[in-house]
Amino acid sequence: MRLPYTTTRGDSVSVRRAFRLASVLALTVSVMALPTLAAQESYEPPRTPSGKPDFQGLWTNASITTLQRSSRYDELVIDPDELAAVTAAHPQNVRQATDDNLEAGELLDGSDLGMGRGYNAFWIDPGSSFGLVKGEYRTSWITEPADGRIPYSEQGQQLRREYRAKFSSNDGPEGRSLGERCLIGFGGTGGPPMLNVLYNNHYRFVQTDDYLMIQVEMNQDARIIPIDGERRPPELQQWLGDAIGWWEGDTLVVETRHLHPQQAGEGQVNLSDEGRVIERFTRYSDDQILYEFEVEDPVYYTQVWRGEMSFNASDSRMYEYACHEGNYGLPGILAGERRAEADAAGQ
Repeated sequence: MRLPYTTTRGDSVSVRRAFRLASVLALTVSVMALPTLAAQESYEPPRTPSGKPDFQGLWTNASITTLQRSSRYDELVIDPDELAAVTAAHPQNVRQATDDNLEAGELLDGSDLGMGRGYNAFWIDPGSSFGLVKGEYRTSWITEPADGRIPYSEQGQQLRREYRAKFSSNDGPEGRSLGERCLIGFGGTGGPPMLNVLYNNHYRFVQTDDYLMIQVEMNQDARIIPIDGERRPPELQQWLGDAIGWWEGDTLVVETRHLHPQQAGEGQVNLSDEGRVIERFTRYSDDQILYEFEVEDPVYYTQVWRGEMSFNASDSRMYEYACHEGNYGLPGILAGERRAEADAAGQ
């Protein structure tokens, strides 16, 4: 596995500061591994009064592991001997350790924004360790294809380009992203599949015999999944799609179709009317839910692709994500465009 190290400005001070963090991170990930490595196939999950595995509680998928594998890594599984160094060298941990090399009290000149720095490190909470799945630390959630990359078809890539062109304007609020408009969380947090982002990675599971409800911290999305229920009419185009669940032994299987047309082309996972996402939830230990997913869509992809993730028990709290409260970004963007139009008209 390659172990490249880069920082925003690449200075040696940042390197030293980040690697001083390595011992702390190594201890953290080793402690996290203990309950999962002890989990056996004979694990007996807590059960509901009707005898089904109980998923209820607060969980998190916060992690520096991402859906697709970065070019920094050659393999899915991280060698335990390299874990501490790879963890310390990850750009998110470097960013947290160095705060992008900002000096306290120093005014920014805007150059940091060109590198995707909408916030400095104080405002983000992505997690500091790689995802631990079935006792292995992973570089990507995608397990198939083997390269850890989404297998887009040419048609799928063209559809994505067309979507970005349509929803990347400042003409009106409809031209901005769904997360920016506070309609659903950004980055695919609500799913399917449910993915981790820069912050707000908590999920509350509430379960009955007939429904599983997953409250998503990001933008307070809620997935209400009927178990052994019926699909809704396809004319009801819902955010997060139309999902139904059923039990296969101790695993809850959920199939989702018919994403809302605006969601279908946005985010990390696209889905046409011909596509579907299958999710599988299995209690792996007292502290983890094994979350498996597969995406099938002959329009967007050249093959079915699959992934695995863990939802980890959290003793934290879920707070309201008041997206519109103080949301000056959207009116500011639109006001700036109107000013640019007025200036152009006056020339």
